[in-house]
Amino acid sequence: MNKVNPKSLLNSKWTKQNINNKEKHFVIVDVEFDENNKVTLCLIEAVMTHNTYEINWRDLKSPQHWKIGWQ
Repeated sequence: MNKVNPKSLLNSKWTKQNINNKEKHFVIVDVEFDENNKVTLCLIEAVMTHNTYEINWRDLKSPQHWKIGWQ
């Protein structure tokens, strides 16, 4: 399991295990928190295509889908 801290998500780099549309490397570009400091929004952007997607930040914990950093 990947260790993911919600407070350090912004600008973190990720590599997707299952590549779609030549989108392999991603950067977290926006993270929003509610009044209880829980993540309410997490946006990830593909480096190659600049497409932005809303994801559940907890999905990044799955090593079957994501690797920390660009690999």
